[in-house]
Amino acid sequence: MEWFRIDNTDDLVSPSLLVYPDRIRKNVELMIEIAGGTENLRPHIKTHKIEELVRIQQSYGIHKFKCATISEAELLGICEAEDVLIAIQPVGSQLKRYIKLLKKFPKTKFSTLVDNEKTLSQLIFLVNQEKTKVRLWLDINNGMNRTGIIPGEKAKELFLRMQENDAVISLGFHVYDGHIHIANEKDRKQKCDEDFQSVIDLKSELENEGVYVNTIVAGGSITFPIHVQRAGVEVSPGTPVLWDAGYGNRYEDLNFLPAATLFTRVVSKPTEKTVCLDLGHKSVASEMAFPRVQFLGDTDISQLDQHEEHLVIEDTNEFEIGDGLYALPIHICPTVTKYGKVHVVENNKITENWKVVARDHQLKI
Repeated sequence: MEWFRIDNTDDLVSPSLLVYPDRIRKNVELMIEIAGGTENLRPHIKTHKIEELVRIQQSYGIHKFKCATISEAELLGICEAEDVLIAIQPVGSQLKRYIKLLKKFPKTKFSTLVDNEKTLSQLIFLVNQEKTKVRLWLDINNGMNRTGIIPGEKAKELFLRMQENDAVISLGFHVYDGHIHIANEKDRKQKCDEDFQSVIDLKSELENEGVYVNTIVAGGSITFPIHVQRAGVEVSPGTPVLWDAGYGNRYEDLNFLPAATLFTRVVSKPTEKTVCLDLGHKSVASEMAFPRVQFLGDTDISQLDQHEEHLVIEDTNEFEIGDGLYALPIHICPTVTKYGKVHVVENNKITENWKVVARDHQLKI
């Protein structure tokens, strides 16, 4: 039986998200191999948000993690992760939530980002009130143009302020280059190196003035094999734990295994040339153009239309009402957040369910 199939789907709700621990473990092992060990590896948990997947990574000796939200950080605190970077700088109510997080999980070294004077001042004010310190990274924009400060004089001044304030433990730079989508490995490396040069230059300028930049956290799932070759750099892949068809089809040099599938059923055959599945916008990431999924097995199916609960596909005269299909999401990260739990598949059987704990924006803090 093919790896993704379940031997009995009679009681399986559709649509459902399935995960495969044996393939997950192989992906974790490959991440560690590419990173040359666990010391410079800081996996991002935004892809899965699941306690059991954190603990699988911890079982391999991974002790540093990256996350996007306070709820993800809270999950990592529950798992007693040693070192956690929250990769979105706190603003508004998140500032006080961040301070509460530090107090609730003293065993975990939490850190976060700043890219402006206002946020830095607010954090310093809050930790001074608590008579504690805040661990910070300077968030640098080297081409993504999403967050971060552009390398230059203002970035240098902000980092110096971080260094000089007794309330701040300045950890280094954070640099995410998610704007790099080049499929060819050689061309991707060239672009990555070119865009990283401004970061190297900023680091050199500071160190020439006697200000040491301890560590740089750089890259994501596509560029981490490049950044791991640099001294003093930690890498933070996220998608490789589960992988998806979008990355798998585009980046042939990254040999991770698909470890999550969607199970869906035929609910209607509205015309002679189409069938409809129960796999709508609410069930799979849909921010991209078609296709939204890649069907598994021998089926090569055109995807024609999608609504909240429905996905209309081309009928190849092989489907009947109630038939089950398996598919890889093109984008796994937002797909996971659409499910409260995932079904764990081992040896073609569902053995248990794992809760997607941190899909909510707020747990207890």
